[in-house]
Amino acid sequence: MSLNVVKELLKDGKVAVGTSCGPRDPVALLAEAGFDHIFFDTQHAPVDIKELVPAMQAMKGKRAVPIIRVGENDPALICYALDIGAKGVIIPMVDTREDAERAVRSCKYPPEGNRSGAMTGAVEYWGTFKTFRDYSAAANSGVLVLPQIETAESVKNIDEITSVSGIDVALVGPLDLSVSMGLTEDYGNPKYQEALDKVVRACKKTGVTPGAWFIPGAIDPNKFIAKGFRLFTMGWRPYLMDGVKNRLEKIRR
Repeated sequence: MSLNVVKELLKDGKVAVGTSCGPRDPVALLAEAGFDHIFFDTQHAPVDIKELVPAMQAMKGKRAVPIIRVGENDPALICYALDIGAKGVIIPMVDTREDAERAVRSCKYPPEGNRSGAMTGAVEYWGTFKTFRDYSAAANSGVLVLPQIETAESVKNIDEITSVSGIDVALVGPLDLSVSMGLTEDYGNPKYQEALDKVVRACKKTGVTPGAWFIPGAIDPNKFIAKGFRLFTMGWRPYLMDGVKNRLEKIRR
């Protein structure tokens, strides 16, 4: 089993498509339905990180990678998300290089970071290891660090943010970015589109993947990919409904 299929896809320049779930959604089913990753939100959703333990367990051994968004750039929150089995962490409101460096340090064990060390249940999500040294090296290599680019300030500082070693994905927060720019939900506005292009250009310089929490508006995902984005989520409910409908239509009744 791959340590992190999403990290491998992005390394090869491919597109990683996922969805977002809550703890009461059919996580196990979606984790093997073809999605590459599943986002879990503890920033805006009324969910505490500890409530996601069953969801992490349901995804064990599945192809899709669990990624948790924490409430803030806090080492304790990031550590706990990783300790329960997340293979990636989304850190909101990363506006500066210093913010990005703090996020990376919190996601990595020493010597790459300052994540607190423990042979927790997270070990089993990465493989079988005889020593903490072996486990921490695998976790450091496999974890995804996804700072959110969701303010005008973060776009202004995008070159510095993406130059931080250890950053995997510059994850645009579409709604918050539009609000910060004074263009609330005006996703087709040339100024908003130029901000996205600036993120993509900065990522290309440093080998970071441009991504987004979701594809805003009615934009065709393929156009989003053509723009340069390589990681995003799609809502799973329309797919489920379409699948059930298509199967039922084949039954003669």
